[in-house]
Amino acid sequence: MKNYKNFIPLVGAKVDPVAYGVYPLSINTVDGGTVFMAEDAGETLIVAVGKDWDFNGVEFDVDGIECVAAPTTHANANVLRKLFPFTAPVRVLQKDRTVGVGDRLGIAAPGHIRVFQEYDAYPILAQQSIRELNLTQRTYEDVLDAATFAVYRDGYRKGFGADGDHLKKPEEVAMALKLGFTMITLDCSEHMHNEFESMSVAELDKRYVPNAELEKKYIGKTFDLGENVSVSFDEQSFKRMSMVYGEVLDFATSIYTTFFADGTYDADFEISIDETTTPTSPLEHFFVANELTARGVKFATIAPRFCGEFQKGVDYIGDIKQFEAELVDHAAISRHFGYKISLHSGSDKFMVFPIFGRLTRGRFHVKTAGTNWLEAMKVIAMVDPKFFREIHAFALSKFDEVTKYYHVSTDITRIPDLDTLSDKALLKLFEHNDARQLIHITYGPILSTKDEKGEYVYKDRLYRLWKLHEKHYSDLLFHHIGRHLEELYKHMRG
Repeated sequence: MKNYKNFIPLVGAKVDPVAYGVYPLSINTVDGGTVFMAEDAGETLIVAVGKDWDFNGVEFDVDGIECVAAPTTHANANVLRKLFPFTAPVRVLQKDRTVGVGDRLGIAAPGHIRVFQEYDAYPILAQQSIRELNLTQRTYEDVLDAATFAVYRDGYRKGFGADGDHLKKPEEVAMALKLGFTMITLDCSEHMHNEFESMSVAELDKRYVPNAELEKKYIGKTFDLGENVSVSFDEQSFKRMSMVYGEVLDFATSIYTTFFADGTYDADFEISIDETTTPTSPLEHFFVANELTARGVKFATIAPRFCGEFQKGVDYIGDIKQFEAELVDHAAISRHFGYKISLHSGSDKFMVFPIFGRLTRGRFHVKTAGTNWLEAMKVIAMVDPKFFREIHAFALSKFDEVTKYYHVSTDITRIPDLDTLSDKALLKLFEHNDARQLIHITYGPILSTKDEKGEYVYKDRLYRLWKLHEKHYSDLLFHHIGRHLEELYKHMRG
């Protein structure tokens, strides 16, 4: 049996750490001592040799050397981040290419790290929304710590970000920033009044709140953005967008003033106006960016709601030529003000990626999340098809319940009857849009449902299988997320 304790007297010697259950890239010396990570009876430990550095764990002695074997707790993650700053998140949105890889399970980062060692993009390894935390019953501490432990274990030193994703309330923003998150995505959807988009002219005029200063600034004006792109405002377009986005501007300004303006927190600020059924026109995009800039709000990215549909876990649905034509203007607007465009629900949007990479001139932020969960479930279909069939049946029973959280066009009647499929054919379900979306959006019940004894029905068994097949999951992520990056980089390949 591998025993990391037998490795301790050999630290620095020419031996294979793997033979002792030690992760080779985790071995670091600091202040005359050594810290590494190791596996012991299925548990990952932080081992401190020669000093304890305040790690909280089991103390032991090897040949007179004082040691501590510490579990992967939040307190020990804090010690690790203090000792080794590369394990703490940093601001990365100023880099040309950044990708959020939301890890709902806390086990995907090793596969993600392999991808970003191959590309010059920077990862947001810790990225979760409050909705995802509630559905998975995790915490922001857990999300951040999972990234820290993976980065330390695998020796990833390029830098990574941590995104408090789609936060809607000041107290949520405060919580994420105090924990050390280096990016806040502000979800402005609850402050958007889309009813004004389709309102009649008469009703709009009746409800419009005049603003003489802004009317003078916009109505009848054309703004030249260079690149043969300009935007023009007439009276009706201005009235509509000022009513749709007026409260958004106030909300974003308030959050910026409270948390970012004085520099207390070293974090990037993203404005999300994508969580709506109404696409953001280039004119509206310009209005929001121009007004936020005029108010002194400094933001790194804006996420518009693009035309077409960016549904979960499937490729783009819509007129790709219209998307490309509008993205020309959106990208020009972002360059005019000096921020990056952010593409949300970016999982599996392979039709869009080459266009997005090219028209943003290689300066972009893309968010993925659910596709990492799907790759994890693909592992289950491969290694325990009977268990996957059981989970799939449960997911079907929960479909109606979870659709309140997500906008999808899933038709479960189009999903093949699993009783007619061989075990090998189960993998074809991950190429079937309806089957993908079914598993994609039912992750909450799958991970949180308990039996009458209060024990998880699926979660613990799933994690045991994922632990056993960690390399398999890492390989799938390396290929699948790597494909995302490869498509985004196509314009750079010539």
